[in-house]
Amino acid sequence: MNNTRRPCIFGEVLFDRFPDGQVILGGAPFNVAWHLQAFGQAPLFVSRIGDDKLGRLVRSAMQAWGLDTSGLQIDPEHATGSVEVTFDAGEPSYEILADSAYDHIVPELLPPDDAGLLYHGTLALRTACSATALAELKRASAAPVLLDVNLRPPWWQARQVLDLIDDARWVKLNRDELDTLVSGADSLDDKVAQLMQQHRIELLIVTRGSDGATAFARDGSTAAVQPAAGAELVDTVGAGDAFTSVIALGLLLDWPLDRTMTRAQQFASALVGVRGATVQDPQFYQRFLSDWELSPS
Repeated sequence: MNNTRRPCIFGEVLFDRFPDGQVILGGAPFNVAWHLQAFGQAPLFVSRIGDDKLGRLVRSAMQAWGLDTSGLQIDPEHATGSVEVTFDAGEPSYEILADSAYDHIVPELLPPDDAGLLYHGTLALRTACSATALAELKRASAAPVLLDVNLRPPWWQARQVLDLIDDARWVKLNRDELDTLVSGADSLDDKVAQLMQQHRIELLIVTRGSDGATAFARDGSTAAVQPAAGAELVDTVGAGDAFTSVIALGLLLDWPLDRTMTRAQQFASALVGVRGATVQDPQFYQRFLSDWELSPS
């Protein structure tokens, strides 16, 4: 990795609307960018917001947090994204608003390339417009790609997701997504081996919710982690994004795989103890900055 260059984070920003009336900033790429900013990595976040109240709240929050807003496009026609979050037995489900501003990211407004890592998910690529913008960004950049698969029905197509995996050096998905994308294999190890071989993946991380996560490297090494017992749980919204943000951090800083996975799980376990996917209190991050010997943003 080129540690002198910052990460570029591409995709959706939206507001999670909770059953108790709380409205909290979210969207997987935005959450990852938010955490990486707190960890001192100065990410460039590329997305699109509406010319509306929620859009202004996004920009204001980014500015207050010190996030670079030069990659944030303003859409005069489409609203800032939002999601209705509901819970069933403690697990969140999401009703995602269609045709949001982040569906209309345009390539002509993309910032210049200076990325050391390019992160993106799959939700913001549900439209041709934003998918084209990402393709242009990839063509203009030599940055290796970290793909965070998030299959939200009906907003994905198998062929597109597999093509995105082809472009990625590192891939994260959950066990259900692995089962959905890989046929002709039964065990976890066989599915992982098939996906990694067919798509030349350097590192594949499979998450399993409360059962933790396992990373599989091309050289045959693995690293597995589990949540600590007795951790405080408020909600699990954004836990996967918190985990991914530290995976990105470890890749940027060349941490060993086992250290990266352990720290990713530690941070995700802390995040589930607060409401929503983003935390606006810098003190929340201070323990990790100290323990990991990082400089704050």
